[in-house]
Amino acid sequence: MKFTPTRIPDVIVVDPDVHEDSRGFFMETWHARTFDEAGISARFVQDNYTKSSRGTLRGLHYQVERPQGKLIRVVVGEAFDVAVDLRRSSPTFGQWVGETLSAANKRSIWIPPGFAHGFIVTGDSAEIVYRCTDYYSRRHERTLRWDDKDVAIDWPMPDFEQPGLSAKDAAGTLLKDAEVYA
Repeated sequence: MKFTPTRIPDVIVVDPDVHEDSRGFFMETWHARTFDEAGISARFVQDNYTKSSRGTLRGLHYQVERPQGKLIRVVVGEAFDVAVDLRRSSPTFGQWVGETLSAANKRSIWIPPGFAHGFIVTGDSAEIVYRCTDYYSRRHERTLRWDDKDVAIDWPMPDFEQPGLSAKDAAGTLLKDAEVYA
């Protein structure tokens, strides 16, 4: 596996070693020792699976207590995945990184605890699996506004002006008013 830090070094892109032949392919998506050697020591407690249609934007979600690290991968289709640093003590506080994940590129992204996470589906649809380092807690979940001008995420929306949002995501909080991490 190849581990590549993004411009926010704690967020890491993972490219698996893919073994292909006429029958299909095989790849490891998680190997604790290999990830540990790359500086990602994670204990996963929950796996999630979601399917969304083109133009759907989910996020930007985080938990103020029990923050979750997430290892995210698209298994069908394509999505643009985003992490926003909400660690006030971090030199990259309020900054974002994004990565196109797809079934074709087989890439994953590691987002450690302390970040808001979201994605927009850029293909016809996307099925996304992600492993979490802590359990979901509705009571502690918060939503950062997807279009906050202070964060200024450059969402790829080539043929639609507004993404499909849930009511919760449309009512997200601006960074200046959000509960964040120390």
